[in-house]
Amino acid sequence: MFCMKPIKRGKVLLIQYVNKFLETTLAETTLSPALQILSGQCRDFITSLKHADVAHDITHIERVVRVAIQLCEAENANMAIVLPAAWLHDCVAVAKNHPDRAKASTMAADKAIGFLKGLGYDANLFEEIHHAIAAHSFSANIKIKTLEAQIVQDADRMDALGAIGVSRCMKVGGSIGRLLYSPDDPFCTTREPDDKKFTLDHFFIKLLNIAKSMNTPSAKAEAQRRTHYMDAFLEQLKSEIGE
Repeated sequence: MFCMKPIKRGKVLLIQYVNKFLETTLAETTLSPALQILSGQCRDFITSLKHADVAHDITHIERVVRVAIQLCEAENANMAIVLPAAWLHDCVAVAKNHPDRAKASTMAADKAIGFLKGLGYDANLFEEIHHAIAAHSFSANIKIKTLEAQIVQDADRMDALGAIGVSRCMKVGGSIGRLLYSPDDPFCTTREPDDKKFTLDHFFIKLLNIAKSMNTPSAKAEAQRRTHYMDAFLEQLKSEIGE
């Protein structure tokens, strides 16, 4: 479950949204028997596939599913669309530096629908599931048309924030041999950030801006809370490296 420290800069409306979200997540999540079965089938399918990189393994998928379920309940969306889209959003593995990276989410959407057809899943939901998967990606740049697609995108982006976001960023940087930070200007105060060279620069290029891109009120509130954590992490890092 999510927990929350007081948001000093928050307004009443933001606090109300967070409280609503927390009330939803504190309650036991109940999926219908059919969706419980589908969830198991999707997990089995995903674990049979290779993942694109160290930050997109089964634990990432499981976290996205968990948050997507919570957001779906908080925003009164259609779980029969959100659940399979969340499970299958990364079912095609394309490395971030691959020339087909921008096509990966659409390729995943196509593959997901093929899998769901094989299960005999409700074909009336295929168009919206396909859209939710195809539109979730940053690089795809597909305009979102439905609440369910907003939720899947928000749940995926949420996993780049907070403690888990810091951990994933460091994990990817280490796996490709990037320096942690620039020894001359660790926090990009006088230079343009370059996350191809320095892992910490990815915070300034992308991670600290994600909260602004969230779609749903519940996700906006939780993303802001997680971003505050990342701000605090950077302040702590400054003190430890003598900046």
